[in-house]
Amino acid sequence: MSEIKLKITGMTCNHCVAHTKKALEAVPGVESAEVTLEPGGAVVKGEADPRALIEAVKEAGYQAEVA
Repeated sequence: MSEIKLKITGMTCNHCVAHTKKALEAVPGVESAEVTLEPGGAVVKGEADPRALIEAVKEAGYQAEVA
């Protein structure tokens, strides 16, 4: 199982964190996702495509890049 770290911008509250976590966990291949408000990031475990993770975050309304 691999681990992908993302830098996420645009989240302002715990609702944002929960929304982003749900979006990431819906991506095929994701085993788990831990999202933090400060400093704004996520650690995703599994075999997901990083581009799919970034797209899921964008669809949730935030910006992401591989950290």
